[in-house]
Amino acid sequence: MPWQTVFVVFAGIILVSMFALQMMRAPERVQTTASDEPMGLVIQRALKDPTFWFIFIGFFSCGYQLAFITAHFPAFITEMCGPISPDSLLYVLGVTSASGLGAVSIAIIGFFNIGGTLLAGWLGHRFSRKYLLAVIYLLRTLVSAAFIITLVTPETVVLFSVAMGSLWLATVPLTSGLVAHIYGLKYMGTLYGLVFFSHQLGGFLGVWLGGAMYDMYNDYTIVWWVGVGVGAISALIHLPVKEFPWAQRTQMAQAQHAEVVRGGGFGKP
Repeated sequence: MPWQTVFVVFAGIILVSMFALQMMRAPERVQTTASDEPMGLVIQRALKDPTFWFIFIGFFSCGYQLAFITAHFPAFITEMCGPISPDSLLYVLGVTSASGLGAVSIAIIGFFNIGGTLLAGWLGHRFSRKYLLAVIYLLRTLVSAAFIITLVTPETVVLFSVAMGSLWLATVPLTSGLVAHIYGLKYMGTLYGLVFFSHQLGGFLGVWLGGAMYDMYNDYTIVWWVGVGVGAISALIHLPVKEFPWAQRTQMAQAQHAEVVRGGGFGKP
């Protein structure tokens, strides 16, 4: 279809979804044990917490990598990928040009993203979210680096799309779950919104820098390696995250303070 028609189809799908909302049912609101602290105080506390900033900075690379690939990967493949062999499965399936492969690669990423995101959410209920995030960012870094240092062929494009798609939005349920676990559910939407702002900043930089560097050097290599670097930083910066509820941390600090007082006051070893 022409791209204009595609947008019309998207608009139709959204319209149908709006009608479907009327059939959704939600349970009655029940009393919760959520804190009665005002939102301003909770946000102020989070902004003073190094853990919040670790999560905030870590989410930046997710936006950078995803937006750069979404906006520039099809053009990169069209320019850099080798020819598609008439004997290959891709050719048999109707993908006969590099530009066509660029579109298919985004579709492959989207398809494998479904399974990767669901798996990440399932794992997040059973294992440490911060270590899962560190592993995902590390794998993204390795996959991107391996793709750049090898010859770009139809086969490597498909393999990269499968691998990156599996890691694509796998960070979202883990990051949002981490924010909810540490700071509670009452203001989780607001706090995760602040963290997601970092994701959007990364997305802006990935799209803009990709175009700016290509205009300057007629090449995407620098932008790819910047993505590798920020991915590695994100993998490392999640390691010092304190992955237990803020209230629990406060209680532990108060208990340690009381222990010091009982032990004879401050200043003694």
